[in-house]
Amino acid sequence: MSALCKGRYRARIAQDKADLTSAQRLRATAFLAGADSDASLLDEDPFDEVCTHVLIEEVEGGRLVCCFRMLALRDGGDIGRSYSAQFYELSALAQFQGPMVEMGRFCIAPDVNDPDILRVAWGAMTRFVDDHSVELLFGCSSFHGADAGKHRDALTMLAARHIAPRRWLPRVKSPSVVRFAHRLRRAKPDVKRSMLAMPPLLRTYLMMGGWVSDHAVIDRHLNTLHVFTGLEIAAIPPARKRLLRAVAQ
Repeated sequence: MSALCKGRYRARIAQDKADLTSAQRLRATAFLAGADSDASLLDEDPFDEVCTHVLIEEVEGGRLVCCFRMLALRDGGDIGRSYSAQFYELSALAQFQGPMVEMGRFCIAPDVNDPDILRVAWGAMTRFVDDHSVELLFGCSSFHGADAGKHRDALTMLAARHIAPRRWLPRVKSPSVVRFAHRLRRAKPDVKRSMLAMPPLLRTYLMMGGWVSDHAVIDRHLNTLHVFTGLEIAAIPPARKRLLRAVAQ
């Protein structure tokens, strides 16, 4: 994927160890307690070595403001190699026919609040998806904070409208889960409040037709609650596809 420049930001593929270390440092700042005061802390794991890493930088000055990684899989038969497979039982998706990409470790610098960053990130993902003829984009979408009660509004909306189709539904694997779809099945979401409480990346997935697992996994290490998220490319509304591809040009 060649560099993508839009307005103040540039998205590019990490080229070397220094680029990867920059991404790991930003991830640590976003995910690990105390990392904002300790520049030596890195968020790293074995998946870093097999993923493609995307960096989004300010064009002027080159500051890294966002990063994420992508793991390309031939089809559902490879899904056991994914990061998500550590936490979710994904045998249903093993039947998926077509190229897949797992997107993970998405983060934006905590002191930056500019919606154009997410727009450029989706432009870069769109270019990657088109270049590799990807048919399913998936990953773990995280809520900051492992207390499910704090995310009740968003989880209520997920339970009411966005649970995965039965044929792809992930099953429980992790010992630490919140079965929110069962708990909240009779609750009625306040749409406005629920969407405001939704993490921005997950909100965008849902706007494009994405779906989630019926349970959330508690990650104490990162202090997050995450749901498996899938997006079938063929299901994205045509108007939304046109907007994404316009950004990806």
